[in-house]
Amino acid sequence: MTTNILVTGGAGYIGTHTCIALIESGHTVVVADNLSNSKRESIEKIKRITNKEFPFYEIDISNKQAVETIFKNHRIDGVIHFAGLKAVGESVEKPSMYYENNLVSTLVLANSCLKFGINRFVFSSSATVYGENEVPFVETMDLLPSTNPYGETKAMCERILTDIAKANPSFSVSLLRYFNPIGAHESGLIGEVPNGIPNNLMPYITQVAKGMREYLSIFGNDYPTIDGTGVRDYIHVMDLAEGHVAAINFVTEGVHIYNLGTGQGTSVLQLVKAFEEANGVTIRYEIVDRRPGDIASCYANVYKARRELCWIAKRDVVTMCKDAWRFEKNYQHQVV
Repeated sequence: MTTNILVTGGAGYIGTHTCIALIESGHTVVVADNLSNSKRESIEKIKRITNKEFPFYEIDISNKQAVETIFKNHRIDGVIHFAGLKAVGESVEKPSMYYENNLVSTLVLANSCLKFGINRFVFSSSATVYGENEVPFVETMDLLPSTNPYGETKAMCERILTDIAKANPSFSVSLLRYFNPIGAHESGLIGEVPNGIPNNLMPYITQVAKGMREYLSIFGNDYPTIDGTGVRDYIHVMDLAEGHVAAINFVTEGVHIYNLGTGQGTSVLQLVKAFEEANGVTIRYEIVDRRPGDIASCYANVYKARRELCWIAKRDVVTMCKDAWRFEKNYQHQVV
């Protein structure tokens, strides 16, 4: 069944790939993004890859009037909410900015959905909400997001949406706690393009490989892990995108929480080595101090998503590395 999905933050890294997955699954999309950490050209690339036209609104989701204009102009069947600030380190430095942006945008969007009778809501949450729980993280764990304000905003948004769903029984909410997306679309046309200095690992690796940066900074090598560097659950962005499609297709009342990951942990040094071997390049790196708010290990228990959504991550780390490098070689951008 074709449905029309509003994708907030749809010009961003995960948002663009999810738009492609939605369109290729037979849905139509309306995209909203304020372009604070994305570029307008990404919208044109989605259209090129899918050969489909769709509306794009350059708005801030915290703007109630702008959001309601979209709902007045289009018949929206469901919402996937990516829009929000997402850098862990920056959230430690600027907590008030993160609380205001992430909470207000979610409240405005959820209230607008209720006003216009839109009952399908998929929220882009994060494994950060688990904090320093014991790995692998499972959906039934108590949340311990206090390691950084970014994680706190995600946990608070989850609570807000849960309470709204309790008060409105027809409201279906999926809270997707996903792990570390890397890679790019196989076309090489879209991938992760941070504005300025990257906050995530893979864009830093690819920019070092391309000669744009002298070396990769690895934040700490004294964690209690296999080689002292942080361990994360890296998932191909297209697998993650397909998980969002599975969630928006899963229409049932109430609140449903899913981890979207591979269930496998990979250390920073292991990922660097995998990238070198997959692409035949050398990555120079230096060990620097730990980054505020980071934890040692983070990977998922993924059985619930497999059981209820019939979804599983299919692409391996080698594919992630090859696709990320293909995109970087094709992309022309400036270092800020």
